[in-house]
Amino acid sequence: MYMMHGFGSFWSFIVMILFWVGLIGLGIFLISQFINGGNKKTSLNILKERLAKGEIDEAEYERLKSILKRDE
Repeated sequence: MYMMHGFGSFWSFIVMILFWVGLIGLGIFLISQFINGGNKKTSLNILKERLAKGEIDEAEYERLKSILKRDE
């Protein structure tokens, strides 16, 4: 029976490690997206948050919202 020695086994080991690290990283990414609900920060959502926090008033909100709608 022939067994590989030298660089052949070294490179296959490196590829296996990279595969598992990539697979685990992808799993962590997908789980975090699932937990967060895939929420994306859109400019309109940020604007709503600023209004809710009191950083801007309603007039400023409407003005900025109309600018955002116009740019779409």
